[in-house]
Amino acid sequence: MRIVVTGAAGFIGSHLCEALLDRGDTVVGIDNLLTGDIANVAHLRDRAFTLMRHDVTQHIDIDGPVDFVLHWASPASPIDYLELPIQTMKVGSLGTHNALGLALAKSAGFVLASTSEVYGDPLEHPQSEAYWGNVNPIGPRGVYDEAKRFAEALTLAYHRYHGVNTKIVRIFNTYGPRMRLRDGRAVPAFMSQAMQNEDVTVFGDGSQTRSFCYITDLVAGILRLMEADTSDPVNIGNPHEVTIGEIARAVIRLVGSTSRIVYRPLPVDDPKQRRPDITRARTLLQWEPTVDLEDGLLNTIKYFRQRATR
Repeated sequence: MRIVVTGAAGFIGSHLCEALLDRGDTVVGIDNLLTGDIANVAHLRDRAFTLMRHDVTQHIDIDGPVDFVLHWASPASPIDYLELPIQTMKVGSLGTHNALGLALAKSAGFVLASTSEVYGDPLEHPQSEAYWGNVNPIGPRGVYDEAKRFAEALTLAYHRYHGVNTKIVRIFNTYGPRMRLRDGRAVPAFMSQAMQNEDVTVFGDGSQTRSFCYITDLVAGILRLMEADTSDPVNIGNPHEVTIGEIARAVIRLVGSTSRIVYRPLPVDDPKQRRPDITRARTLLQWEPTVDLEDGLLNTIKYFRQRATR
């Protein structure tokens, strides 16, 4: 197939491009490099891959046939979307509209990268796809949460009104190689501090929970969702729930660091707990994660150490 991936030079987008190429697809990547990194896709240049530098909030024009459009463009870390609030809103709204317009024009399938952030600070635990969420629309995180909620609504509007073959993946916390070391998310933040033997900063008292999914598991779930007969959102994430404090201590131990943990106030609207109910993924996709947390952390540490020596 010939597949368009927006946000192709990002953390998840680049792994997705690589996996599509590995199975024999041709990939047209789109990225304006606002938060993406050309280095993430540099190794793909000699394959059936092209990268178009373009802002998807502007009209998207692709020559030739397209079988699928995978919309992954968006700032995705708290630092990014707090520093780029308007760009985050625009890519979730205008960018999604343009990506859906491309899928409609090309009679292509469409996959939206949504997020567990649509659940906000959840009052239901674990979170199933039927849960509508507990989101503060005017809080600082609302620019990301509401952009993704709007994107989901628009995606299903195109499905219902235009008959576009749409899929929605709600991505839970994902980690692995090609994350930016200082992008503000827990795993790379802890690793960057631990590798320098600096204090490891935990926000809140460390008791808030997350469920961390390794990148290869996530991508495998996305590929299965592309072929699934459903337009309903599907959670893709690892249901193994750990506290932020446990992750910080694990990173310090695996790095072999002398860092100590220091605590800072919890950011506004930061979720207290997060764990996916993956019953739908198990049932519809016959998917569940296989990479052990410690193995995934070791792979990620290895990547960051290699980057540091370049």
